[in-house]
Amino acid sequence: MNNLKTVVLLAALSGLLIAVGGAIGGASGALLFFGFSLLLNAGSYWFSADIVLKTSGAHEIQREQDPALFDMVAEVARRAEMPMPRVYAMDSAQPNAFATGRSPKHAAVAVTAGIRQLLSDRELFAVLAHEISHVKNRDILINSVVAAIASAISMIGWIGMFTGGGGDRDNRGSNLIAILVAPIAASLIQMGISRSREFEADADGATVSGDPEALASALQRLEMGARRMPMNVPKSTAHLFIVNPFAGVSARNLFSTHPPTEERVARLQKMASRQ
Repeated sequence: MNNLKTVVLLAALSGLLIAVGGAIGGASGALLFFGFSLLLNAGSYWFSADIVLKTSGAHEIQREQDPALFDMVAEVARRAEMPMPRVYAMDSAQPNAFATGRSPKHAAVAVTAGIRQLLSDRELFAVLAHEISHVKNRDILINSVVAAIASAISMIGWIGMFTGGGGDRDNRGSNLIAILVAPIAASLIQMGISRSREFEADADGATVSGDPEALASALQRLEMGARRMPMNVPKSTAHLFIVNPFAGVSARNLFSTHPPTEERVARLQKMASRQ
């Protein structure tokens, strides 16, 4: 169901691109901007892991520095039938974690100092299973394509505001409305796709760990921890973390890329009841 939702939202986002492109320069104009956006986002996709790890202040660690964490990540990767990812640590006190990498062969998992102190081994194992599921599900690729389309819509809208929209005088007013509304709609669709991928990673992570109750418990504790101590990371990377790192900042939480923790927990508890 979450994968179907992603497909439907991607189709809606693509349709929005064609519609707003037509308001400026027809379908060919939309395709032109989409191609340009793909070029802009290709670099960030190809080097996404290094960019995110650097901007979040994560540093790579070796097994001798934390054998317990390494063995836990290795077991999760084995269960998920993935290669061993690189392991990173962040000095942040906020309990959180993320994974990145354009493919399973280029994966990296990062955890904060706060999450090691807050969660039990059982809960941390479930969190790592969630994060590795993101890489296995190619969510970095999906998010890159979505970002490319949304960027194209924003660029078309920005140019349209200065050109006054395409078409004759009668259509120009409606075109301008479409140009103004389209970027907002694109952001909402992008947010919806990101949320559906979180639900999918929750389900897959619970399956890999075999412990949906542990992931549900971890999410509740992580949410409370994030509310107490927001993390200073770029807003563009917030969707990668297992819980919103800005949960304690209400202004940034209005358009969160994460679904409500209560809904995630309810779905996981429903999974647990069926076991």
